[in-house]
Amino acid sequence: MRPLLFTDARLVDPERGEERRGQLLVRGGLIAEPGPADDAVRFDCGGLCLAPGIVDLGVKVSEPGERHKESFRSAGRAAAAGGVTTMVTRPDTLPAIDTPEVLEFVTRRARDEAAVRVAPMAALTRGRQGREMTEIAFLRDAGAVAFTDADAVVTDPKVFVRCLTYARALGALVVGHAQDPGLSAGASATSGKFAALRGLAAVSPMAERIGLERDLALVEMAAARYHADQVTTAAALPALERAKAAGLDVTAGVSIHHLTLNEFDVGGYRTFFKVKPPLRSEDDRQAVVEAVASGLIDVISSMHTPQDEESKRLPYDEAASGAVALQTLLPAAMRLHHAGDLDLPTLWRAMSLNPARRLGLPGGRLAPGTPADLVLFDPDAPFVLDRFTLLSKSKNTPFDGARMQGRVMSTWVGGERVFGGTGSGDALAPG
Repeated sequence: MRPLLFTDARLVDPERGEERRGQLLVRGGLIAEPGPADDAVRFDCGGLCLAPGIVDLGVKVSEPGERHKESFRSAGRAAAAGGVTTMVTRPDTLPAIDTPEVLEFVTRRARDEAAVRVAPMAALTRGRQGREMTEIAFLRDAGAVAFTDADAVVTDPKVFVRCLTYARALGALVVGHAQDPGLSAGASATSGKFAALRGLAAVSPMAERIGLERDLALVEMAAARYHADQVTTAAALPALERAKAAGLDVTAGVSIHHLTLNEFDVGGYRTFFKVKPPLRSEDDRQAVVEAVASGLIDVISSMHTPQDEESKRLPYDEAASGAVALQTLLPAAMRLHHAGDLDLPTLWRAMSLNPARRLGLPGGRLAPGTPADLVLFDPDAPFVLDRFTLLSKSKNTPFDGARMQGRVMSTWVGGERVFGGTGSGDALAPG
């Protein structure tokens, strides 16, 4: 592979917390020290933004069990088109990824089919049933980067603390879903005037606070490494702040949907806006955006959850939760940038650097010696999103028909272009 020299780039460097105009040299699939590059292929960025590829923590790929919703091939193509160079996948599949054999199948499929890197998480308990711990050591040896039951809460505190203690002994990360399942069972909206007027089954934001408080208490008891997959309410933030101040090894994430949408977007029972946890109030949304800006919330992810049409074309309370977001993560994040809420280095700290660091992955940086996983994007390019142009098999996006800004022009993984250029089929072309 010949060296590659990116010129006239607006470099977004989350590690340094800065943007700068300059050039970037790639040799052997790695970012190289600046130096002579007479033998390099030159790529003129034309003043567009060049940033580390997104490391998306919490992607659902529906293999095994539901390939009609999403496969590694379709998810990989969507990720590449969205500037995502590493998908950190969830184990909430059919069957769950809870044995080394299933994990090895997933790893092999990802290697053979996906255009981007895949870092799989494995289930914390067998079948994600919350009763018996999985073989964490064997799963880690097989390549699991973290352990989670996804949105299935381990309700038995003895089981959960046993998992945390065993994971701590191995230095493994546990990812939890902060929610009280008793309060949130059957809920499809956040409690308040809007849900009451719409007649929707609702859950109080306190369910998230209670779930997070419980998890953090058990994390303190076990001295474990813990990441809350989604913190979406103002009520839960003080508990997270106290845990970090106390020195607990905890981090937290939030989905792009909870940062850019609120409960009113549900409007006339629009099921593409039904996600888990449900969309929150505008006050909660603003509080969570501020928490990302301050660093209290560490990670922004797509929480990509493909659902077929039959699962969504139902009454709101009965429809499946979840939205696809691999391709819309970056342009949705540009809403926060253009609103003046978050600058580009802060966004890429949360979307790339922090998730890579938390999982011990080498991406998320522009430093010499790190993988040349890169995304070139125009943060100002406007377009109207047509969901049928998305490369995911499922098309359940809440942004269908939305006016957006921010288009991915090209994506590289290990210095090899996986999206963009002649014949790339830019899926986010203006309609």
